[in-house]
Amino acid sequence: MKPFEYYEPATLAEASELLRRLGKDASIIAGGTDLLVELKEDLRSAHHIVNIKKIPGLTDFAYDPANGLRFGALVTVREIETSPAVNGNYPNLAKAVSLLGSIQVRNRATVVGNICRASPSADTIPPLIADGASLSVYSGGTERSIPLDEFFTGPGRTVLVPGDIVTGISMPAPRPTSGRAYIKHGRRKAMELATVGVAVSMEHVAGQCSDIRIALGAVAPTVIRARRTEDLLRGRMIDAALLAEAAESAMQEATPIGNVRASAAYRRDMVGVLTRRAIGYAMGGVQ
Repeated sequence: MKPFEYYEPATLAEASELLRRLGKDASIIAGGTDLLVELKEDLRSAHHIVNIKKIPGLTDFAYDPANGLRFGALVTVREIETSPAVNGNYPNLAKAVSLLGSIQVRNRATVVGNICRASPSADTIPPLIADGASLSVYSGGTERSIPLDEFFTGPGRTVLVPGDIVTGISMPAPRPTSGRAYIKHGRRKAMELATVGVAVSMEHVAGQCSDIRIALGAVAPTVIRARRTEDLLRGRMIDAALLAEAAESAMQEATPIGNVRASAAYRRDMVGVLTRRAIGYAMGGVQ
């Protein structure tokens, strides 16, 4: 590991000013499960490390039926995985975080850190996008909200600039007619990056879809919304023929690449399979 300067700011304002002044040579550490490994293996260089763990308020976690879920940047993946509020109201997110790495990693890694890494195969991103999550971003004394589906600009890249700090995530409360699902496909059942990931969040009554959001992971440079497929399903009765049509539509919206995990053609085929299954699970099937 190459030497670096280490900082422990006590406030968001101090941290933001540090990051703005240090620029692109600075990295934030929260859980550290990616950063430290990459530094040790010389996969990433950082001349300055800014530890945000002593900043108050970043471990906050709150849920209520009116305002939904909000949690801070230091909340770990394991805290989300074991939360009764998350398991009861956001089962797609609970499923996704249970599949992230090993339990040792989940006890250290943060959800915000997983998001900010901006990997198109990240497990947390598809269900959060499907559920309409937004990020709170602090910079220079002000805080703004960014919809998660507008946050990514490419693999490993986001809209953040030096001085920006993601302080938390918020998600709207589910309605009584909501259904949610996340399916991850990989070569192994545990400690595996997604070959394809599909998340669905929908509103349905008596088999009719009134609204739906579909997020596809690992099949484009960023996690994407299958917007044409969503438009195809809204306001219609879900039957086998429509599910087949939706599966084909989602396949056409995906732009996968081939690599050591799977060919592009295989990934595209799996988008169709998993989209059809995820919609079925969200409508009340057992996942």
